[in-house]
Amino acid sequence: MAKGVPSTGRKRTKQDKPSQAAAPDFDFDIEAASLPRAIDEAAFVSGDFPYSRKYKRKAYEKELEPLQIELLKLLRWVRDKGERLIIVFEGRDGAGKGGAIARFTQHLNPRQARVVALSKPSDTEKGQWYFQRYAAQMPAAGEIVFFDRSWYNRAGVEPVMGFCSSEQSAVFLREAPAFEGMLARDGIRVVKLFLTIGREMQMSRLHARWHDPLKRWKLSPIDFEAIPRFDSYSLAFERMLERTSTEWAPWTVIRANDKFRARLNAIRHVLLAVPYEDRDRKAIGEIDDRIVLAADTYLGNGGES
Repeated sequence: MAKGVPSTGRKRTKQDKPSQAAAPDFDFDIEAASLPRAIDEAAFVSGDFPYSRKYKRKAYEKELEPLQIELLKLLRWVRDKGERLIIVFEGRDGAGKGGAIARFTQHLNPRQARVVALSKPSDTEKGQWYFQRYAAQMPAAGEIVFFDRSWYNRAGVEPVMGFCSSEQSAVFLREAPAFEGMLARDGIRVVKLFLTIGREMQMSRLHARWHDPLKRWKLSPIDFEAIPRFDSYSLAFERMLERTSTEWAPWTVIRANDKFRARLNAIRHVLLAVPYEDRDRKAIGEIDDRIVLAADTYLGNGGES
């Protein structure tokens, strides 16, 4: 890449040269062997992340095991009581949703705990009620369903990328609380987690994925637009959190620049949000309120910088 030419972060081909529209003020080339020092140095604390050092792996692994034991208790309670639980994971590209879900489900019986990650809608699904294909994935009695992205595509990626009209997005923001209200009134417990990371951390994560042959599959054409559209996503996410966080289905924001802290605290939040039996409060530990924020607290802090 020529020096001084900003990149949008999209994968380049011979026919597809990087667009310079809405590019950041500094160079970011996903294909470069390394990131510019300024991005690398700013990544961990970007987005007003409250810590300057990563959580130590030994401490993380020591704390993770008892939390996963508690998750087994939670699943047993859901199964035995015929409960239905959905856990929605939303967030910025590269925020670590998949990694967090993997730690939630690592030791859970997949017959009672399944992950839903729907691809783009088919032509038939496009002609259906918007929530229809998601409603079909709701848990049966005794089941937990983890949504790796969800109906909230219509609040984030679809309006930002122009896949839906502003009117369709506005209708969604009005109807999503009603949809979740129907779920709650029918007895389905709804936990919604939004993982957020700073701009430079997103650059670092996407760059690392591109250069890891085992993780490159995680990148889609939409991911390459995450950097030049960062501010547009910020506005869309803030609007989503403001309009769809309700008493029956509140949003909880997880600051995820540090994956270890994010995973531990996401699990703690879920374990404390669901009243399962034989909970070991000491094993769960304390939630870090610098990492876990209610939606109104996060928005009151100005959201993502």
